[in-house]
Amino acid sequence: MIAQALAAAVVLTAAGPATLPSTSATTTYHRAEVDGVGVFYREAGPKDAPTIVLLHGYPSSSRMFDTLIPLLASRYHLIAPDYPGFGQSDAPPPSRYVYTFDNLAKTTNGLLEQLGVDRYALYLQDYGGPVGFRIMLAHPDRVRALVIQNANAYREGLGAKWTGIARYWDDPAAHPDQVEAFTSLEGAQQRHIAGSPHPERYNPDTWTDEHAALERPGAREIQARLLYDYRTNVAAYPRWQAWLREHRPPTLVLWGRYDPSFVAAGAQAYRRDLPDADIRLLDAGHFALDEKVDDVAAAIIPFLDNIAP
Repeated sequence: MIAQALAAAVVLTAAGPATLPSTSATTTYHRAEVDGVGVFYREAGPKDAPTIVLLHGYPSSSRMFDTLIPLLASRYHLIAPDYPGFGQSDAPPPSRYVYTFDNLAKTTNGLLEQLGVDRYALYLQDYGGPVGFRIMLAHPDRVRALVIQNANAYREGLGAKWTGIARYWDDPAAHPDQVEAFTSLEGAQQRHIAGSPHPERYNPDTWTDEHAALERPGAREIQARLLYDYRTNVAAYPRWQAWLREHRPPTLVLWGRYDPSFVAAGAQAYRRDLPDADIRLLDAGHFALDEKVDDVAAAIIPFLDNIAP
């Protein structure tokens, strides 16, 4: 028996340790042209599985989902696009592409239709909220479920900084400081770590990379236009809320409680229109995947698995 065990050990040592399949190996990277604009997107998972469309926030890109995608790709088909002006997508000048949330949603929806994706769960984060709400209002029959992560739809969710941004909406020329703060390196850093009791858990490469993207030629003007157009989202909150009340999609709300931009009251407010929503506050900030990606994946999988196809 001892001899047999030793022989088996020798064989295993010679062959090397067994390798495990990596779900990250299923991720592929693509570009498509939508109405003359090059749109970059990540795709992963089996195409015959239920689809999750991952809609990123500001000032990030689909790269923010790099840690989440491998945790979901063994069970779901994932599409994560970059909006025009973000990430690896084209950033045409405002003279050729009108930077409004209406247009970001139109382009994103155009990509999904081009890919033949007509039934999906939406993961909404930050700017993904106004993009996603526009898509779901236009195509309610396509929405299977919602995962809402620090994507605001209620006035009580707006943090203190929005008071200054509202002044910018009233008179952009008189308040250039709002754009400077919005696109600064400190602003990028604070969107990640502000309020967190564990700033050491956050990778500083994240905000230095985001700020580098904001420093690209033309990027600041693009983001200033979107910041100004954000006022249309606040005005649309009542319409979004009415849509939620009417359609009652299965909804999972995962909210970083330390977010200074969209505060925790914005998460709890969803209960008014979605009394059956699963609402959870996470010990994380605006970008909850920075610190709680395992918790997010562990919540999404049973939530979606329990929804009838």
